[in-house]
Formats: sequence, structure tokens, C-alpha cells
Amino acid sequence: MSRSDFHRQHAERAATEARRLLAQRQALGSRWLGWVATELYQLTPPAFASMVRRELARLNDEPER
Repeated sequence: MSRSDFHRQHAERAATEARRLLAQRQALGSRWLGWVATELYQLTPPAFASMVRRELARLNDEPER
């Protein structure tokens, strides 16, 4: 499977996972960063974990509505 095919196939799932991780930030407070690092580490395959990490960074940089 090509990289672009993989990305297309898993983009929505990666975005959903990133939103799930970000939703826990307020509840976990200062523990969130360590927790999210552990969650990302457990995701497989590594290419999917990278997609989630990029989406999480993108969502984190968005201004709150």
C-alpha cells in the first residue's frame, strides 16, 4: 500500500483519535502530556501514530471557538 493510500484510508480514524486525546486535556490537567505520549506510543502501526500526532498538533493550534 502506498503512503498516500494509507493516509487516505486512515485519515478520518486519525482525526477521531486526535480529538479523543485532546478532549482529555482539561480533565487530566498537568498529567495530560505524559498520558498522551503513552497513548501515542501504543498506537500501531507507527505511520498511523504519526498521523494522529500531526492531527493532534493541528487541532491544538486551532483557535478555540
